[in-house]
Order: sequence, then C-alpha cells, then structure tokens
Amino acid sequence: MGAQKQKETNKQDFLFGKKNYQFMLIGLACIGLGFILMSGGGSDDPNVFNPEIFNFRRIRVAPTLVLIGFAIEIYAILLNPHKAPKSNN
Repeated sequence: MGAQKQKETNKQDFLFGKKNYQFMLIGLACIGLGFILMSGGGSDDPNVFNPEIFNFRRIRVAPTLVLIGFAIEIYAILLNPHKAPKSNN
C-alpha cells in the first residue's frame, strides 16, 4: 500500500492546462500580428519623408492589438486549470 501511495505522490501534473496553452497561443498570435502590422512604411532615402509611417494602422490598430495580446497572456497565466466546474443542483 505504501508503494502505491508513493507512486501517486510522484505523479507530476502540468502547471497549466490545455485551456491555458490555447489562450497563450491566441495571445502570442495577437502580439505577433500587432508587430507585423506596425512594420514597414519607412523610406530608403533618409532625405525623403514618407507620411505612411503615421497612418491609422500603425498608430492605433497595431499597438491596440499588441496590448490585447498581452491582456490575453495575463488571463491565460491567471486562469486556474484545476478548478472544477460548478454544478447547478
């Protein structure tokens, strides 16, 4: 009986569950997409100004997407995978 109990205590659980990893991947995808949307708009010639660097996508959409991605990452870390679902009896 002691050996069986020792095997049960040696069983290691993952810190995060499947749902945590799914949210982490979604958050990383949002962050990556935000950085991709921020890129570009530069000029090869330093004497020529390109106003495309200040368009709506690079100034508003991309940073917002990155912040949303970071918020999803925080949620994924704080999500408790071992919490049992509530039963309504």
